[in-house]
Amino acid sequence: MTTPFHDIAAAQPLAGIKVIEVGQNIAGPYAGEILSSLGAEVVKIERPGAGDDARGWGPPFWRGTATTFQAMNHGKKSIALDLKNPAHVQWLREHATEADVFIQNMRPGSLEELELGPDVLRALNPRLVYCSLWAFGHKGPMRLAPGYEPMVQAFAGIFSINGAENGPSARVGMQVLDLGTGIWAALGCIAALLRRATTGQGCVVDTSLFETALGWLQVMMAGFHATGRQPERHRSGNPNVVVFQALPTEDGEIVVAAANDRLFAKLARATGHEEWTRDERFASNALRVQHKALLIPALEAVFRTRSTQQWLDALEPLGIPCAPIQDFAQVLAQPQTAAIGIFQTVPDEELRIVGLPLSFDGERPQVRARAPSVGEHNEALGAGALG
Repeated sequence: MTTPFHDIAAAQPLAGIKVIEVGQNIAGPYAGEILSSLGAEVVKIERPGAGDDARGWGPPFWRGTATTFQAMNHGKKSIALDLKNPAHVQWLREHATEADVFIQNMRPGSLEELELGPDVLRALNPRLVYCSLWAFGHKGPMRLAPGYEPMVQAFAGIFSINGAENGPSARVGMQVLDLGTGIWAALGCIAALLRRATTGQGCVVDTSLFETALGWLQVMMAGFHATGRQPERHRSGNPNVVVFQALPTEDGEIVVAAANDRLFAKLARATGHEEWTRDERFASNALRVQHKALLIPALEAVFRTRSTQQWLDALEPLGIPCAPIQDFAQVLAQPQTAAIGIFQTVPDEELRIVGLPLSFDGERPQVRARAPSVGEHNEALGAGALG
């Protein structure tokens, strides 16, 4: 009989795995945060004094530290090392011989200059999984170029597909590339650890914000390769699927996703236009896209006659996917948000954050500890004598 996941100590499948994170800002720390949330011991290397730049990325601040840092670094240990000091570099090099995973997203090429690159560390520790998060990739003419989220979104074409149809292009508002690259890095590390269990050897894992961007664009890129046409922008939906967008209501907007012929027929009846189910111009998605300029204004006129809640009450019982456009306060007030239990309180901090977005046998890994102060664990982990 298999053991239920929640019977395993602290529901931490990576317990016993030792990770060194030489990272800052969001992408590298998020990779480390995922591994930490899954039970790994993550030792974060920071420069003395200010530490990770993200500590100052506020407001908002929580007890003197930016909430960005709090969200990306809870449960980790911090060692302050001056990587311009050869003794500190040597300490890190020696500590890496005992690690399972080494994660870094420092300035491209900087760790190689310090002889902390994958060739050196894996020669010392062949079982080490060495993971680098780059801006534009680990090879090519831009290999050593630095990069932050907005500029990589712009470079990768994400701006070009976001924003209103007749307005300027726009970035995706949240850190879609930083967080996405952190996820790919963590996934790569876990896969490499799984392979190591068979081969006994670690490996080098590389990912980048640019590759993540192109990965997220794979559906649109496939269309571009097939047609040579730049995808149309749409503020709320998908220009290739109709009806699949926000529609104005009496008091706001509602997103309706009638993404196939069956759902469109239900929507037509719900809006009092059953004749649309027999209209050849709307008989398939391709035809609805072709005649969108006729169909969408007619739908908008109907939807403006009722409130958002009235439309939700009318459409949801019919199985027509729809949702109100909510702000954060409205999301937090939703019973569904409470039911999934994803928000957790950081121990000793009274700060509510989003926990790991997955569960094992119904159990979600818990936030184990607050984010560390700079160099908080130097003494405990044997770096106190470095000064």
